[in-house]
Amino acid sequence: MFSVRRLLFPLITLVSTPLMATTFDELAKLPPSDIQVIDCRSSNNYNGWPEASQTRGGHFPGAINFDSDWLSTLRPPHLEQLLQSKGIELTKPTFLYCEPEKANVLLKQLDSIGINNVSTISQKISDYSGQLDHLAKFEKLVTPQWLKQVIDGEQALYAPEKGFKVVEVAWGPPTKYLAAHIPGSLYLNTNNIESEPWWNRVDDQKLAETIKQLGIRFDTTVVLYGRDNTAAARAASILMYAGVDDVRLLNGGWKSWVNAGYRTEPMLNKAPKHVDFGRPIPSRPELIIDVPEARAILDDPEHKSLVSIRSWEEYIGNTSGYKYIKPKGRITGSKWGHAGSDAYHLEDFRNPDDTMISADIIEAFWKDWGINELQKVSFYCGTGWRASETFFYAYVMGWEDISVFDGGWFEWSGDPANPSSKGDVAPDHS
Repeated sequence: MFSVRRLLFPLITLVSTPLMATTFDELAKLPPSDIQVIDCRSSNNYNGWPEASQTRGGHFPGAINFDSDWLSTLRPPHLEQLLQSKGIELTKPTFLYCEPEKANVLLKQLDSIGINNVSTISQKISDYSGQLDHLAKFEKLVTPQWLKQVIDGEQALYAPEKGFKVVEVAWGPPTKYLAAHIPGSLYLNTNNIESEPWWNRVDDQKLAETIKQLGIRFDTTVVLYGRDNTAAARAASILMYAGVDDVRLLNGGWKSWVNAGYRTEPMLNKAPKHVDFGRPIPSRPELIIDVPEARAILDDPEHKSLVSIRSWEEYIGNTSGYKYIKPKGRITGSKWGHAGSDAYHLEDFRNPDDTMISADIIEAFWKDWGINELQKVSFYCGTGWRASETFFYAYVMGWEDISVFDGGWFEWSGDPANPSSKGDVAPDHS
């Protein structure tokens, strides 16, 4: 499990000798505060998945992830914004590592914006003699390469132990799914796991029937993805609540599969047989909470956090975020956990390719609002989708006492007796 921290270093002071390193062991001897290290590989390798033919994955301690492949989608102003959001400084001696071709592409781009004190480490990161950092549960956030191996019946690291199901998740009829989907994947309409009036989880009996129709047991490995991965994450939180032991999310969703160039198939797949789940539903009821439990969290802000995963404009009450939600504001006492530009985006938690951003960045802006892994933490948004994605990220980061507040702002604001607030607010650093 890697120690998460935001990398905001002071400006380097002049030294009499240059800071040099050609291997990771040499790099480890340099003062961390005097340099910055960029891991320009895929975020999946950074998170912990080994590169092809390698036996261990993860990243050099303190390294910042900036995948060179993101450059193809970025224009100069966006590049500089992204570098800033990653905590990368213009004047600091920089070391980067990834495949030589990718490293050269990034070198040229960095030089074009004035970052020219850059060296490359050509050694493979797996050859570093020290400890590599990685997500505590990186294997739950899977890669398209891993998923293809599993689908094709090839030997894969962290393979399912007792069968698997791949499920595409979205709201409504399977329009896009019918045209093309990951081979063998089933389809789950979120209307089968959520219900009106608040779009909370369905009752346990209906949930059991939906899971049965998908052919899922408690010991089935379930790999979820979506065109919008918040839908897949919503299903992930509900399946974990039900009691599925091994729920995984495709990092980057449908886009990552397509970008990898893998084949797709049309038409509808159905589970060959319905099966008994094998244990009571829910088996992990603590993973999704309701209004009474949310109120209890607010009573102890030092040891508990009710975290708003809504845009800043939603949080301060300038907009509800949804046409069907009229009240504006936030739950009084909730802490802002970041989100995105509006109710349907989650840019604060995603890289340019829609994969999960580095855990150190997530923990840094949560820490700023007094949110940490030692607390009881519950995430909420409007109706549960954005909260579920951040819940899953906290899960793979190794956070343990976490949940989704199912009703979110929609249900909370539907009862005038529940306290709400509007207006700007700053983190309490007292």
